[in-house]
Amino acid sequence: MSENPTSTAPPPQPTGDGAARPEEPTSSGPKTSSVGLHGITESARYSVAEMGPRRSLHALLAMNQVDGFDCPSCAWADPSPEHRKTAEFCENGAKAVAWEATRKRVGPEFFAAHPIAELRRRDGHWLEAQGRLTEPLHLAPGATHYAPISWKAAFALTAERLRALPDPDRAVFYTSGRTSNEAAFLYQLLARRLGTNNLPDCSNMCHESSGAALAETIGVGKGVVTLADLTDHADLIIIVGQNPGTCHPRMLTALEQAKRRGARIIAANPLPEAGFGRFHNPQSARGLAGPGTQLTDRYLPVRINGDLALFAGLNRALLDREDAHPGTVLDHDFIRRYCDGFEACATAWRALDWQRIETMSGLSRRQIEEVAADAARAGSTVVCWAMGLTQHRNAVATIREIVDFLLLRGNIGRPGAGPAPIRGHSNVQGDRTMGIWEKMPDAFLDRLRDEFGFDPPRDHGLDTVDSIRAMRDGRIDVFFALGGNFVAATPDTGVTEAAMANCALTVHVATKLNRSHLCHGREALLLPCLGRTERDQQAGGEQFVTVEDTMAMVHASRGRLLPGSPHLLSEVAIIAGLGYELFGDDLGWRTMRDDYAVIRRHIEHVVPGFHAFEQRARQPGGFMLPRGPHDSRTFHTATGKARFTVNPPTAVEVPAGHLLLTTVRSHDQFNTTVYGPDDRYRGIKGGRRVVLLNQEDLHDHRLHEGDLVDLVSVHPDGERRAPGFRAVRYPVPRGCAAAYYPETNVLVPLDSTAETSNTPASKSIVIRLESSSAPAPEGAAASEGDLQADHRAPAPTARQ
Repeated sequence: MSENPTSTAPPPQPTGDGAARPEEPTSSGPKTSSVGLHGITESARYSVAEMGPRRSLHALLAMNQVDGFDCPSCAWADPSPEHRKTAEFCENGAKAVAWEATRKRVGPEFFAAHPIAELRRRDGHWLEAQGRLTEPLHLAPGATHYAPISWKAAFALTAERLRALPDPDRAVFYTSGRTSNEAAFLYQLLARRLGTNNLPDCSNMCHESSGAALAETIGVGKGVVTLADLTDHADLIIIVGQNPGTCHPRMLTALEQAKRRGARIIAANPLPEAGFGRFHNPQSARGLAGPGTQLTDRYLPVRINGDLALFAGLNRALLDREDAHPGTVLDHDFIRRYCDGFEACATAWRALDWQRIETMSGLSRRQIEEVAADAARAGSTVVCWAMGLTQHRNAVATIREIVDFLLLRGNIGRPGAGPAPIRGHSNVQGDRTMGIWEKMPDAFLDRLRDEFGFDPPRDHGLDTVDSIRAMRDGRIDVFFALGGNFVAATPDTGVTEAAMANCALTVHVATKLNRSHLCHGREALLLPCLGRTERDQQAGGEQFVTVEDTMAMVHASRGRLLPGSPHLLSEVAIIAGLGYELFGDDLGWRTMRDDYAVIRRHIEHVVPGFHAFEQRARQPGGFMLPRGPHDSRTFHTATGKARFTVNPPTAVEVPAGHLLLTTVRSHDQFNTTVYGPDDRYRGIKGGRRVVLLNQEDLHDHRLHEGDLVDLVSVHPDGERRAPGFRAVRYPVPRGCAAAYYPETNVLVPLDSTAETSNTPASKSIVIRLESSSAPAPEGAAASEGDLQADHRAPAPTARQ
């Protein structure tokens, strides 16, 4: 068995008298409605507390407006300019802006007073709540405190370490989804000019499975649905493995528009979520004072990891209906003209065993056939999904099966139809479009060569999981992160923390202090950058950047607040400054730093779909990127057609006495950033270390609500433990459980990943429950020494 290093996560936080502080969360059960007046008051409360009244008003009224800045939270699409509201934001968006635009500051005096060892004992919520970083910081080898360093010295130090590498592939350049198109393009240019394709990004951990499946089957690795397809045209909208009320709240408005037009909405998810119920639109009298709008017509409590079986069953049911009434269900003309592989799939579907489908999905044949009947009646269907689908071992197969479902009735390339992976970070899709990928195709690299006059490396680089493996094994010397909270976002916390410590130098470009900055290499830099809310003044004047939303709309973003410190640089300026220090002005680094329009001219020549970029980016609302399947039913696949694929149903088999755990985020959270200890929509108050369990599973494990348990994950390489979770009765399918990340990331083995995409399988973790003796702190992973592999081979192991 391989050894998993002990994590150095913080111990219980002391109270004023130094005693350990256990948390005592309470539960009132899941809510059946969302937003309403409470959403408004929570947005206002948090914003005013962080920014003050005047700054809050100025910032929030500029968010998602034509002349303002794009929300730094999720990637939901904006309405057309004429349909935007004065307040075009949600509760989570307001909190994301307040988090970034806070008046609190973390200056050199803070780091002088707090050694790294002390800060490591704090949880992520406390660290981020201290405020904005104000100037560059350096942790010298052997030092105990971060100390100020000039920008010139920081660039020189980083460049010196990179130049000294024996091989450029001993550096890794990680990207967070908040990075703008301009910064992302410049960043990949820097890495490839150095000579490496080691460009892991947060997409590797979320929608990589979507990209892999869609690229193979329809020829484009992103969704092919527009906002108007949902609001104006779709007859049926199926939401799978997604929690729109918490993760994409503005989507609720679009669903309400579709619902009031007559669309049917079906939700399939292991947990019932408030966003599936009655929506009280805070911008309408009906929403605030009236009954609101019931969004979903049907809810399917699918078993964790049962989605592949669900869609296989749906496809079998549609085929059965076609066999019973030939020519009335399937779109044979579409299949004949635009698709291949149908006959092999039809043979496989007809051979499916319904009992096996029911066992895997946790749903009855009748439930599945009722959804198939809805699909057969619908003229146009959209399927939306998020990480509830993408973070399983069989995720790519599941999404391919969804494509099969859409192809059967010609639901790609017509209004109101298509696959819609909903992105969770505001420019994660744009970063990939700009070339942030470890295996960009040669055509992109050829255009980069022709534009800049150097030959980029052609060997594929490392994704996120492989980067951690390489750092663990001592094959990486420099880790550079453009935003994000790498350690908190990635799997196998103990392994990842130890891997970071193996690096000679870790560099983080960030707005606020987070856990990753304390899990450093032998030397470390923190480089503070402007936030998206802040004005970006360069030598060429005030700059704007662009982003791409989840529906492939590209538009401008202009910060409106004064910078939080005179020492902050933009992401573009930081990358260009390092590029100039490394290579001189060979590619025009200074010119690109001074005027971002120069970067956009380069993008025009390298990235397809960006002709007349500057002119179109300045248009109100921006422009839509071309997507062949949506625009003209053109499929750039291996065969030139949309591809039916055979995906035999699989599901994680859970040994007796064990449960299948999915990781979720709370309503008071954005990715790894935790705004507070409550989850209003799930009725959890006062703590995050809870595990949601079915009533019968509580009984079978001889537990009562409120009992303290350890979660122990089971994997062939050993066991991992997350201690001190309160058991909470919740309507999850029997045999399933749910708990919040990042607290549970320690349970996800580094080698437990999706086939093809290598995405961490964080949504299907086999665990057992053990009685716990000591409570763990809110927000912290566990006591130091508690997050570990036990190295005891469990008798039963999970199998696919």
